[in-house]
Amino acid sequence: MQSVTLNNGVEMPILGFGVFQIPPEQTEQAVTDALAAGYRLLDTAAAYRNEEAVGRAIKSSGIAREELFVTTKLWVQDAGEDHTKRAFDASLRKLGLDYLDLYLMHQPFGDVYSQWRAMQDLHRQGRIRAIGVSNFYPDRLVDLIDHNDVTPAVNQIETHPFFQRTADQEIMRERGVQIESWGPFAEGKNNLFADPLLSKVADAHGKSVPQVVLRWLIQRGVVVIPKSVRPDRMAHNIDVLDFELTDDEMARIATMDTGNSLFFDHRDPAMVSQLGHIRVND
Repeated sequence: MQSVTLNNGVEMPILGFGVFQIPPEQTEQAVTDALAAGYRLLDTAAAYRNEEAVGRAIKSSGIAREELFVTTKLWVQDAGEDHTKRAFDASLRKLGLDYLDLYLMHQPFGDVYSQWRAMQDLHRQGRIRAIGVSNFYPDRLVDLIDHNDVTPAVNQIETHPFFQRTADQEIMRERGVQIESWGPFAEGKNNLFADPLLSKVADAHGKSVPQVVLRWLIQRGVVVIPKSVRPDRMAHNIDVLDFELTDDEMARIATMDTGNSLFFDHRDPAMVSQLGHIRVND
């Protein structure tokens, strides 16, 4: 598996498996199947409410811990350094792990500075190999970097052919932050899987549209975490390292960018309030 090197020297697989929106009762089997297919990067979150199922799959897999790269995320409500550390301990306990490879602040809302101070402390203690953020637009990311000791290793953001985030990625590159995509297939919006441009590129390589999208992201240096509950699709999604898109194909896909989210705007006051009031932990 190809990997990227984070700003602290940690190696992270460029292609992994995400469990967002997979119900807890299906998650253990899905992760078991993903590990069998060869995935070693696993991405979950406290807000997904399936950390325990991910942990059971890891435990039963028999795969050595050092071969895995496990990510989970801290929710908005756990502000304040003590609350953040308790939330981290709860996630670690649910996952059944002694340490995390990557811990992300899930949203750029609430008391992000107290959360980040606690995450920096956990990182210094060696309980997390790398810390990062999710859903941070460049202004919030730069502000966090400029006023703290540790630069986020990763920023996980919505990234797909219709919302390509190239300018955001350039700012992250300048600041030493690795971009990671959530929603790489845009959840099928805008009829992505039958898109004529992507279909033509796929036909040229004897591949599928999802494989072209994943390959396009990887060639841009974007870490990607597609999800599925079907073993055949898991195997399909990981089979993207044996071909390469041409410069012309990359340029044509670049024309698909709308510059806008297909899901929700993190700068919309109503959305900010809604996310800020969701409770995850008791």
